Amino acid sequence: MRHHNYNIDVQRTERLGFPEVVFGQNKDVATLHSIISAHLENGESILITRLQAKKHKFLYKDFPGIFYDPVSSVCIVGEHRKSNLVGTVGIISAGTSDEYVVNEAYYCLQYLGVGTAKIQDVGVAGIHRLFDRLDDIKAFDVLIVVAGFEGALPTAIGGLVPQPIIAVPTSVGTGVAHDGTVALHSMLSSCANGISVVNIDNGYGAAMAAFRILNSVNNK
Repeated sequence: MRHHNYNIDVQRTERLGFPEVVFGQNKDVATLHSIISAHLENGESILITRLQAKKHKFLYKDFPGIFYDPVSSVCIVGEHRKSNLVGTVGIISAGTSDEYVVNEAYYCLQYLGVGTAKIQDVGVAGIHRLFDRLDDIKAFDVLIVVAGFEGALPTAIGGLVPQPIIAVPTSVGTGVAHDGTVALHSMLSSCANGISVVNIDNGYGAAMAAFRILNSVNNK
């Protein structure tokens, strides 16, 4: 289906198990308006990532009631999708400064109908906090672990629990760590076996990786 030069990928759910998601950062308001209208006309809700607050203000005028999280810049128009997936995802973060990435992953999974919870501020600077939450962490089926600075938290968790771990480096930090490359390199070179790593600040990518894992297991 074409709508104002926008071509909806209506077969994505059939191919991959999840719908098309729109990256809002580099799209103007008129284009986003057309995309939202096209999805709604097709009977679909829509998830938009990295949507600047000023764009949301314009869109809200024509689509009142749309959900917007200013911390992660995630926008949802319409209802969350229904899902029969069995399994839960835990999003574990080193510090509250990482919340913008945590929330991006959290709301993406919420939109897809996946049971999700956040455990925040358990980084290695006070690692006793992590030990205090290990029983809670072990209850999840898949873990997304978010950290900036030296990015040590996924390695620490990877040596303590057996679940699949998707590590997300953030650009939180000072000096050489401030753009996230130190955390990224640390996670890529982790000595904890079997950790997967997504790009810097990519909460959305981590959420979709977790969804793919659960979707694959559920469809065996």
